[in-house]
Amino acid sequence: MFGILKKLKRSGVVGMNQRNADFILRYNKRSLYPLVDDKLRTKYLAMASGIAVPKLYGVIEIQRDVARLPEIVEGHEDFVIKPAHGSGGSGICVITRRLNNRYRQNNGDLLTEEDIAYHVSNILSGLYSLGGQPDQALIEYRVKFDPLFESVSYRGVPDIRTIVFRGIPVTSMVRLPTRMSDGKANLHQGAVGAGIDMMTGRTTHAIWQNYPIEQHPDTGVTIGGLEIPHWHKLLTLAAQCHELAGLGYLGVDVVLDRELGPLVLELNARPGLSIQIANRRGMSQLLEKISKLKEIPASAAERATLGQELFLKNQT
Repeated sequence: MFGILKKLKRSGVVGMNQRNADFILRYNKRSLYPLVDDKLRTKYLAMASGIAVPKLYGVIEIQRDVARLPEIVEGHEDFVIKPAHGSGGSGICVITRRLNNRYRQNNGDLLTEEDIAYHVSNILSGLYSLGGQPDQALIEYRVKFDPLFESVSYRGVPDIRTIVFRGIPVTSMVRLPTRMSDGKANLHQGAVGAGIDMMTGRTTHAIWQNYPIEQHPDTGVTIGGLEIPHWHKLLTLAAQCHELAGLGYLGVDVVLDRELGPLVLELNARPGLSIQIANRRGMSQLLEKISKLKEIPASAAERATLGQELFLKNQT
């Protein structure tokens, strides 16, 4: 661990204070925070912009509409319910299949229709929202993650977090659910973070609870060397979210569906910094180079390529 910290320091790790002062405050207008903190508004904007997202089945905004839930999920064997203003995966209910009149969650529990209605009511009351404000419940398509991740995740959907600065992808990691994280792709709750080579889309190093690991803690399968499909398309999708949100510095979470390919899950105006530990490399030098660029391509695909080129130069 100490060796990793020394390497991070040499490569220019960005700390919390520097991130806030030099990037978030400078490049992110505070007036835009409510947009990215609202998953429903973000989804509508993405859909209008042609950015791929999990299909929205319906929205429940007020208590009396909870009765509409069976109608919304009719014809869908599986689905996801999530709060519009939740964070860290709180309040997300993943239904993987139906069994008679019950619904099976991804953790194996069986829920009745009344259980699900109660959960939606809790979402509406603000139990899971930022600041405890009244919220909305989104019901959407359940991502069937790419088979690549089957042996390195536990009862959840891995996602790929990319930091995008001035529209250019800077660094990425894949977050792998574990038993400790209860199937959530959240590092603070116990998920694994694996760094990604930006040129190849191949996983490199991994951390769990801030310590380096080589195998997934639940499955025992080696994490490094996984080649993520659709890599350049995924980076292009992340770059597109710069225009979508209007933020100069943001985190973009993308999931890989086995049939639909990369889908944007959510945006983050204040992405964490653990991504540097997962990659065993600080972002400071890359961010400085990008901040000094006088011209940045208008095309998201060209910005994705530029991000890869800058990454490669930064390795030498």
